[in-house]
This record gives sequence, structure tokens and C-alpha cells, in this order.
Amino acid sequence: MIRAKTYSDARTQASGNAELNWWIFMRVSGLILMFLVLGHVYMTFVQVSESDATYDAVVSKLSNPAWKFYDWLILVLSLLHGLNGARYSIEDYIRTRPNRFWVKSIFYTLVGVIFTLGTVGLFSI
Repeated sequence: MIRAKTYSDARTQASGNAELNWWIFMRVSGLILMFLVLGHVYMTFVQVSESDATYDAVVSKLSNPAWKFYDWLILVLSLLHGLNGARYSIEDYIRTRPNRFWVKSIFYTLVGVIFTLGTVGLFSI
């Protein structure tokens, strides 16, 4: 597990390329998510008045494939970002290997179910 704040420190602490790639992913995805979510909030709550915020308006907005992709990108990045952050916490707080395996298995399964339901729900509109 990498606890570095700079890339050069992370590179020296990484036990392999996968861990370094996850370290980089956390920084990049956090930055991208910040702009995606702020844009989503702006377009959903600032540009649209309360009287226009209806189910039909949301369905018509999501009929555009670009909006579906935008929302799906938020879903994917937030789930992967949260999954990796939770993986760090699981590694820190669950000491025994069998317990860590079961907690990770249950958590990964839940994230997979949430991803599947979110994707099906988003693209079924």
C-alpha cells in the first residue's frame, strides 16, 4: 500500500505497477469526478427551475446518448474510486487474511451489483 503524496515517493514505495497505477488513478479520478459532479449539479439544479424538474424532463434528457454516457461515467468513476479507497481501509483495519478475503469478496460483490443495477437502470430509459 502506498502512503506517498508525490509521484516520486509513490514510485519508490510501490510494490508493483498495479499499486502505482491505482495510486495514480485515485488522483486523476478524484479530479475528474470533481468536475463531472459539479457540472452535473449545475446542469441539474441551477439551469433547471423547480417547475421544469419533472420525471418527463429527466427522461427526455436521458434519451440523449451523451447524457447517458456522462452519468454512466460518473457512476463508473465514483464506484471505482470508492472501491479502491475502501480497499485501502480494509487492508488497514482487518488484520487476518481470511477475514480480509471475505470482507473484500462481499464488498466487491455489492459494488458489482450496484454497478449492474445502475447501468441497467440508466440505459433502460
